[in-house]
Amino acid sequence: MNPFLIATITLAALIFVVALLYSTVGHAGASGYLAAMALFSISPLVMKPTALVLNILVAVIGTVRFYRAGFFSWRTFWPFIVTSIPAAFLGGALTLPVPIYKSIVGMVLLYSSVRLFFSASRADQKQVSRAPIVAALAIGAAIGLLSGLTGVGGGIFLSPVLLIMHWARTKETSGVAVAFILVNSIAGLLGHLSSLALVPHEIIYWAPAAIIGGWIGTILGTRVLPVAGIRRWLSAVLVLAGAKLLWEATVLLLHR
Repeated sequence: MNPFLIATITLAALIFVVALLYSTVGHAGASGYLAAMALFSISPLVMKPTALVLNILVAVIGTVRFYRAGFFSWRTFWPFIVTSIPAAFLGGALTLPVPIYKSIVGMVLLYSSVRLFFSASRADQKQVSRAPIVAALAIGAAIGLLSGLTGVGGGIFLSPVLLIMHWARTKETSGVAVAFILVNSIAGLLGHLSSLALVPHEIIYWAPAAIIGGWIGTILGTRVLPVAGIRRWLSAVLVLAGAKLLWEATVLLLHR
């Protein structure tokens, strides 16, 4: 069999697994898609728009499912998106040098792995309160900019904030995060619409894999499902991919 086709199908299988596992916790999987593509040494110029397209597909499914299950809070959601949408649009319009891009995405993946690992056994034990408007606006802008720059929807950053600050319970966090991911991913892609031309033809294999994985994952995520083991496993994958990107960025900078 053609080695290129084998690699394409293998990556599709990884994307399916990522979409399934991430969607159970209200994420669309962008950091996981970036990790999978990094393992196959795909160009950063291709990684960003491809991750955003896959993110949007899975986030649409997740948003509908979590909303119908009653796990979405508009009151929690809106202060963050007011500033995150324009910031994600701006971030999407910026193109970073390859070493800098790989460094940022590598650090994003490592950060994500830490947050996933240490949030694995968290329980809703404390009373939640409403997020202060000014703080939510500032946090939304920061996450939105980073989302647009890296091709990550931002849920991986918003979720820990909501939970650590006790601004939402776990299931509500998932519902808010996946909707946040959807609007930021769309804004980031609109900020650099021409980058859609860089999405490879192999998306015809990867998109169905993401949709099917997201469909199954959101069914599991909106019901009673232990996520501690899943998050810890994902954190290990992200550590490997993040370290790989940081190593490649270091090599590129040293050879300049």
